[in-house]
Formats: sequence, structure tokens, C-alpha cells
Amino acid sequence: MSKPVIKFLRLRPDQDADVPLPRYMTSQSAGMDISAALDKDFILEPGAISLISTGFAMALPPGFEAQIRPRSGLAVKHGIGLINSPGTIDSDYRGEVKIAVVNLGKESYTFHRGDRIAQMIIKKVYQARVSVVEELDETGRNTGGFGHTGV
Repeated sequence: MSKPVIKFLRLRPDQDADVPLPRYMTSQSAGMDISAALDKDFILEPGAISLISTGFAMALPPGFEAQIRPRSGLAVKHGIGLINSPGTIDSDYRGEVKIAVVNLGKESYTFHRGDRIAQMIIKKVYQARVSVVEELDETGRNTGGFGHTGV
């Protein structure tokens, strides 16, 4: 299977040349780290939600999406997560990629220019055909949900 090509566009090339574009940090990484393109340090207070600029836009090939996920180190050490995790970027979106962060920790957290703030996973997607029916086939589970197999 060939690898999809993702085209990145720096939105402010003169200003953000020092901010790395998304990249795999190891040869076996599933996700590319995304860096903050901040003009100055940004403090996120406990319980607060904010969008952080990345300084880039991208073009994904049709049939793919980018999933934006939290970085585990920020989550475990500081309580920093993504409010809509995983966030989806569709293949027809061409605007700036921004990261919707939330501080679930007990202390303020300061983001700095160039900090790795999220990771991006590229996934193949399918648009399903929709069929309206009169009834659904039965299964062993049927309508059981929300802990029906135990805690």
C-alpha cells in the first residue's frame, strides 16, 4: 500500500519558519507531533479551553482524515487534553489547523512557541451508504449497553 501524500502550507512563512511542521519523531511513531505557533507565551488556567495556532494548513488526499489527539505526556503530567478528542480534519478543509486544548489540571499551564502540543494520525475513511429499514437484525447483545457486561 502506498503512503498518502500530505501537502503542508506555512501560512506565515517569514514569521513561523522556526516552528516545525508536523513530523514523526521516531521511525515507528503512529502520529506526527504538532507544534504551537505562538507569538508569545500563553497561560491556560485550570478549567479553561482555548485554540492554539499551528501556523499551517494542509491538503489531505480524498478518502483520508487527520485525527488530532492529545500528547500523553502533557495529559499525565499537567492535565492538558483536547476538548474534542479525537478531532477530525476532513480532506476538503484548507484553513489553519488549530488545536482545541483544555486544562483539566489543578494548576495553570504555560505553552511556549514551538512546544509540541498534539499529535496527528492519518486514517483512511469510508463514506457509508445509508439504508432506512423497518427493523434491525437481532444479536446476542441487542440493546444492552452502558455497562451491561459488568463494571
